[in-house]
Amino acid sequence: MKIYPAFLSFLFVSIFISPSVSDHCNAQDKKVLLKIKKALGNPYLLASWDPNTDCCDWYCLECHPNTHRVVSLTLFSDDRLTGQIPPEVGDLPYLETLLFRHLPNLNGTIQPAIAKLKNLKTLRLSWTNLSGPVPNFLSQLKNLTYLDLSFNNLSGSIPSSLSTLPNLEALHLDRNKLTGTIPESFGMFPSKNLYLFILSHNKLSGTIPASLANMDFNTIDLSRNLLEGDPSVLFGPKKTTFEIDLSRNMFQFDLSKVQFPKSLARLDLNHNKITGSIPAGLTDLELQFMNVSYNRLCGQIPVGGRLQSFDYSTYFHNRCLCGAPLDTCK
Repeated sequence: MKIYPAFLSFLFVSIFISPSVSDHCNAQDKKVLLKIKKALGNPYLLASWDPNTDCCDWYCLECHPNTHRVVSLTLFSDDRLTGQIPPEVGDLPYLETLLFRHLPNLNGTIQPAIAKLKNLKTLRLSWTNLSGPVPNFLSQLKNLTYLDLSFNNLSGSIPSSLSTLPNLEALHLDRNKLTGTIPESFGMFPSKNLYLFILSHNKLSGTIPASLANMDFNTIDLSRNLLEGDPSVLFGPKKTTFEIDLSRNMFQFDLSKVQFPKSLARLDLNHNKITGSIPAGLTDLELQFMNVSYNRLCGQIPVGGRLQSFDYSTYFHNRCLCGAPLDTCK
């Protein structure tokens, strides 16, 4: 059988040239990713990271459709992945999303090289064994919109410099061992789009900064801390807050003087030292959940709205509350 030169040329191109043409992955990004894989002990999670294949097809990452630079690195749910966050993550300059999540054997501190990722928009380091402080260098990530450092072993105080992040929309620092006060500067975020403010399950103390009156969060969760004083600045008729959870602190204020946002649907104030009575204004709200138990409230529970739709556990263990669903007032 005669083999024509044109066919041989086509065969050569198909075998030797096509793979390189189809490999869209940036060579430098691939080199960095392979270093990250090695630093993490070549975990099974990264078995697809084969140097002979296109890194844009690898599991746990995404490339930009036009530039083919790595823009997302998401490592999650692997008990066998051990070690620290490799410093090489800082050598992926186009990264917009960095996620290390549900990795119980990931330890050490938050990697300083992350500060080099100037395009980063989402940083989620959660459900790991990371320890040490919430670092100041996070304030250098000016494009950051979502910061989640929850469910770790972070300690120390919350850096006030986080309030300089101009585009931040969500802040999760819950389920750590953070101490100290909530920074006064947290009422001065340049962006008014911060809708998630979650600092629960820590050891934060002191009072709520008066500056937080300037903020209009969608969701506030400060539960299970050591906070005290009057948190009334978190409420207000002009705000658009959907959920407020201040439970299991040491707050002490008169609930009857509080003006609530019309948008409020979930309110949890249980286990504090709250006095006064339940304001009639709560009957105007479309409440989905409420708990004011274990406080020092008195008087009749207002009739109307959703207040009688909740059972007795919403109101019990107060000083002298009465009326449905509790016992009739005497």
